[in-house]
Amino acid sequence: MTRLAILDDYQNAAGRLVDWSQLGEAVEVVIFHERLVGDALIEALGGFDIIVVMRERTVFSKAVLERLPRLRFIATNGMANAAIDLVATKNLGILVSGTTSGLNSTVEMTWALILAAIKGVPRADASVRSGHWQGDLPRDLAGATLGLVGLGRLGSAMVPIAKAFALNVIAWSQNLTARRADEVGVEVVTKADLMQESDIISIHLRLSARTTGLIGRPEFALMRPHCVLVNTSRGPIVDEPAMIEALSRRQIGGAGLDVYDQEPVVPGHPLTKLENVVLSPHLGYASEANLRAYLTASLENVVAYLDGAPRQLLGGDAASP
Repeated sequence: MTRLAILDDYQNAAGRLVDWSQLGEAVEVVIFHERLVGDALIEALGGFDIIVVMRERTVFSKAVLERLPRLRFIATNGMANAAIDLVATKNLGILVSGTTSGLNSTVEMTWALILAAIKGVPRADASVRSGHWQGDLPRDLAGATLGLVGLGRLGSAMVPIAKAFALNVIAWSQNLTARRADEVGVEVVTKADLMQESDIISIHLRLSARTTGLIGRPEFALMRPHCVLVNTSRGPIVDEPAMIEALSRRQIGGAGLDVYDQEPVVPGHPLTKLENVVLSPHLGYASEANLRAYLTASLENVVAYLDGAPRQLLGGDAASP
């Protein structure tokens, strides 16, 4: 019998949103709701041939993959997953497939964090619940400058909403051209200018060796004292200790975060003790509609693999079946 594991189903969504029984009686499906790490991960997954992963919640390093001798296929959400060592999967003969990704949910979460941080919604909510009334004055979006770090699918989807709020929009990334900025209708600037001129900075990049630590102490030193940094991309793009330092010292105004260096965030993490930070548990892609689409596509990729015609393989020279 082929055994299939679905990992990190925190919201108990995998079995509810998709009918895995269509794989037939020859495939045993086991859903894991709690996060598995270390030896517990190896022990739990040692007897599985196929693993369906939820984005980058579980790391599949070379050391982990080498201890899963039965594993032959991984289905991941999205067409990139920095938590999977694709060189190791190729060398071990493990195929990895991806799915196309939606953007509405992530864009909506980004704006939720922007509005919550600028308008001080969490503090206002706590104030009312504790019997107080009107403390801090919220800021306005109209007339402020939004700096987009990255102007791909997600970054460019931010622009129409920003203009509806009467925000000025500027953008920078390592590959951004003036032509691309003109197509989207924003001004391209240097990295330093974006840090210095933005009232809100929103990150929309993939995590890679080149983008890891892209925003650190030098960048925080350039930001305005009231600037709000929003990250719904990947935690390590920002130097987390440097960000905590900047927030603690009120070097910047605040942050709205959906992603972190290590997830889930451990109890007592320094970020949880800062009043000028709005935190969410990596929900940018986790809407019901988005998860249904991801999981349905992953199921289709599993079916294609079992039929001997694997599709949407990750890595330019993916292993052969």
